[in-house]
Amino acid sequence: MTEDVRRVFRMDNEVLAFRFTATVSDRAGMAPRERLTDPARLKMWLQATGLDAADVSLTDLKDAVELREAIYRIGSAVAAGEQPDSKDVRTLNTVAATGHAKAALKGDLAGWRLTETTPVGDALGVLATDAIHILGGPDRSRIKNCEGPGCAGLFLDTSRGANRRWCSMNTCGNKVKKARLAES
Repeated sequence: MTEDVRRVFRMDNEVLAFRFTATVSDRAGMAPRERLTDPARLKMWLQATGLDAADVSLTDLKDAVELREAIYRIGSAVAAGEQPDSKDVRTLNTVAATGHAKAALKGDLAGWRLTETTPVGDALGVLATDAIHILGGPDRSRIKNCEGPGCAGLFLDTSRGANRRWCSMNTCGNKVKKARLAES
């Protein structure tokens, strides 16, 4: 596949698990856009995030989408100050527990060593573990859904006043500002 990963996926979220949930865009819009359309796309996304998995099957894709949606629903519940669904929490915890990835130093960068037998399951375990750390960590009160038109993507508000409204100023923030200028 010769597609450029940055043209296919939003890769600008600081939180790996939330970057994964952004493989669906325009969630609150009239026509959400699924970007993990086939196993090759999942493989491309995993490689771009340093979770290289040689072979990705349709079953792996189904498992990835199930995890992604559980992370998104839990994150949205946390952002709204609500309790997440216990089934989603079970999914998240199960996927995290079944992964066997090991942290590894690759050159001068931190990375992941996946097993040869279950590389995609290991990669999903890394994503689930990342989600657990952010969703249950000390910054959980700073998890928000983007207020950009149609977006609703998850992000961690690291602004000093905790008043950030958009997942990315370069995308959703600019759309809002352009719309305001057009109205003037």
